[in-house]
Parts: sequence; structure tokens; C-alpha cells
Amino acid sequence: MADGQPPWPDVPPPLAPYNGEKPPAPAWFEAAIAQEPERSTFEVQGAAIELLTWGEVGKPGVLLLHGNGAHADWWSFIAPMLAGDYRVAAISWSGMGDSDWRPKYSADVFTAEIFGAIEAAGLEADGGKARIVGHSFGGFPTLYAAVHHGDRLRGVVMLDSTIHPPEHQWNGPPRRTGPNKVYATLPEALARFRLAPPQGCENDYVADWIARKALRQAPMPDGSGAGWTWKFDPELWHNFEMPPLGQLLSQVKCPVALVWGERSKLMFPATMAFMLRELPDDIVKFAIPDADHHVMIDQPLATAAALRALLAAWP
Repeated sequence: MADGQPPWPDVPPPLAPYNGEKPPAPAWFEAAIAQEPERSTFEVQGAAIELLTWGEVGKPGVLLLHGNGAHADWWSFIAPMLAGDYRVAAISWSGMGDSDWRPKYSADVFTAEIFGAIEAAGLEADGGKARIVGHSFGGFPTLYAAVHHGDRLRGVVMLDSTIHPPEHQWNGPPRRTGPNKVYATLPEALARFRLAPPQGCENDYVADWIARKALRQAPMPDGSGAGWTWKFDPELWHNFEMPPLGQLLSQVKCPVALVWGERSKLMFPATMAFMLRELPDDIVKFAIPDADHHVMIDQPLATAAALRALLAAWP
């Protein structure tokens, strides 16, 4: 834990009380997920990458990038609220969601996945450059792309994406020591779902949606039949290479917006001061009220409204 960061809360798994049943959801959420994306894949360096798209080709392009251990459907209740004005795409990074796993992962590989998605989804078909929104870990390749390929981007949004100062460098989540556990039943697997880093969850219907999309069937280790396991590659962080990101903040070559959850325990004072000092002076910056790190879960409507307003007025 970096200096100045509050302790993580001890929170129970949000879906355990439902015993595999879906929590009740508001009408806006049901309407959003009913606008199903077109699902496809494209290839980057030998791996098939999951691609979800909404909206018409020829509208300005927006690419939505999820965080560590997540998947493209973290955006499937947000993207429809942007798709009236934009061609919107979301991917699952390699090693996550329904994308292929790799023996090695790197900043260059993830950047290639970004621009592969921009091409495959037609995000430049309007004749302009694409915008990127990267949440949490998704902001790391976003920043890397903004530094090394900023001339190809209209602008990037770092959404509660934490770049620590060098003296507080974060080395990723704890290393796993084995394969993902296989649960005998779907309710048992859902009951184990937790947000990482830990935080409370008031919108259980969102947690249920992303948890179900994060699971796949797999053989039980004892040969007793099929069970359920998480889709992400448990070895990803063993096989991951990313350069120190703090030194890149001052080198971005396209407009940047920094947006965070007002209650986020990742955006603590030392980190915020460092990021605002290093990023260009003209960045757009604001907090989403009453939101923790997982802003699209905590405040989905406010997150969608903030992105709509930001993309319309900037850059």
C-alpha cells in the first residue's frame, strides 16, 4: 500500500445474498443492455481480441477500455447512452474477457490492440481521429498510446486511472499462484464475485451483470462435470511488461482529461498532486460525485452524462 492511501475496506461479496438470482434493475439499465452490441473479433499479433460496437459507422469514434481483470461488457450499459452521437467500441484486452490469452503481455501489445480496435470498428470513418476512454488499468495503455502515438488520437480520458509518483511505485496486484478456481455451480461462482480493489457496491444489478459476463464454463478438476470459472488469465501479471508510467505523464501528445471518483481510494492526495503536476496545464479535470474507483458501477448515469458532456465539448 502506498503512503497516504487509506486502508482497503472489508466488504462482503455483493451477490452472495441473491443465491444466483438476478437483483432487480431499474428500467434505464434494462433498456441500455437491450441495445445489444455487434460482437466480433479481430486479430493482433496472433491473438483474437473481443470487440463490441454500437452506433453508426461514420459518426465520430470513441473507444472504451476496461480495467484489470474486467472485460468489454463493463461498458455495455454505458456505451448505448453514447451511441446516438458516436460510433462506440469496447474491447476485452488480451488475457481478459473472451479475448485470447498470450504468453507475454506488454505496453506495445496493448497499444497495438487499441489501434487494431480503432481500425476494426471503423472509429476513423468520419475522417477524424478517435477518442479513448481508459478506466483504471485501461488508462495505462491509453497513456502509453497518447505519448507514443498521440498524433493519431483526438484525445484521451483517464478515468480513475492512477499513476503513482516514482517513490510510491505500484507493481500491480498480488501475484497468483495457480489457475482460477472452478466452482461447481453458477450461484456459487457469483457469490464469490468481488470488486478489486475492494469497495462497497450499491448497484448490485450492475455487479451481477459484469460478474455473469466474467464467467465461463470449465471442467471440474475432479472430473465430476462442468463448473464455472473466471475468464481472465491468472498468469497475466507474471508475464507483463510496462515501462514506468510516471515519467510519461508530461510527454502526452494529444489532449487529456482526468476524471475520477470523488471517493476513490486510489486517487489519494500524493498521487493526485503528482499527476496534476506532471500532466499538461490545460487538461480537463473533474470528479464524479458519490463514486468510488469503479465509477461506472457506482454512478453509471452520472458517468455516462459526464462522458457525453466531455466528448461533446472537448477536445
